[in-house]
Amino acid sequence: MNCKNCNTQLPLNSDFCNTCGGKVIRNRLTFKNLFEHISETFFNYDNKLLRTFIDLFKKPEVVIGSYIEGVRKRYVNPVSFFGIILTINGLNVYIISKFYKKYVNASSIVGDLDSAQNEATKKIMALSTDISLEYASLFFSLLIPLAALVSLIVYHNKKYNYTEHVILYLYSMSVYSILSVVFGLLVLLTFPEKYMLFGSVMYLFIFIYHCYIHTRLFKLSAKQLILKTLLFLVIGFIIYIGFSILGVLTLVLTGAIELQDFAPKK
Repeated sequence: MNCKNCNTQLPLNSDFCNTCGGKVIRNRLTFKNLFEHISETFFNYDNKLLRTFIDLFKKPEVVIGSYIEGVRKRYVNPVSFFGIILTINGLNVYIISKFYKKYVNASSIVGDLDSAQNEATKKIMALSTDISLEYASLFFSLLIPLAALVSLIVYHNKKYNYTEHVILYLYSMSVYSILSVVFGLLVLLTFPEKYMLFGSVMYLFIFIYHCYIHTRLFKLSAKQLILKTLLFLVIGFIIYIGFSILGVLTLVLTGAIELQDFAPKK
């Protein structure tokens, strides 16, 4: 008998391969054993996926720090973890676009503010909703390298290189995404008109969660945390303004909005 994963010859009574560690599968695929495999993979407390998610709350410095230091077997690697999240996100975006799109209108954020009453703002808000849904996975993925760049600047004295900062945000943003999808769908099913408020609450959560991770991982005092967080927010805000200006210029150059649209509503 040979291992189906690496083709190593195995004793007849082997349950696992001595070379690659793969489980020996003797039964044909059925719905029953497929369900058992999915349950074992995703819902068993001892599985790596659930352990990774739980420990990213209990001891994030161990999950992130151990991977950076070379431990590869204890937790799900960050790329695989993030890949699973992107798949879940894709399904979530499809559900929202299909059934709940009217509840994710960006214009509800600014409400009746006078600054939001010109035609340009209305068009930008409408376009931002469509674009954010259509390219949700791309924008979410781009947040990782951008946040890692800001983090590298802020924590330059902590001896973590850029790739190691990327690892941090692959893990942390995956946690944020899981919670956003699960609780977001519950909100849409029960109080859909509160979904944008829920999104604001999640922004607060991810802010606090990153403060928690940074404190544990970089061993920050309260004073250091405050200073580093302020610096992070300032740099992040500058980058946000830069991308916002670039986005508006792109809309003007492509004809999606016109300069006269910026005139106040009479």
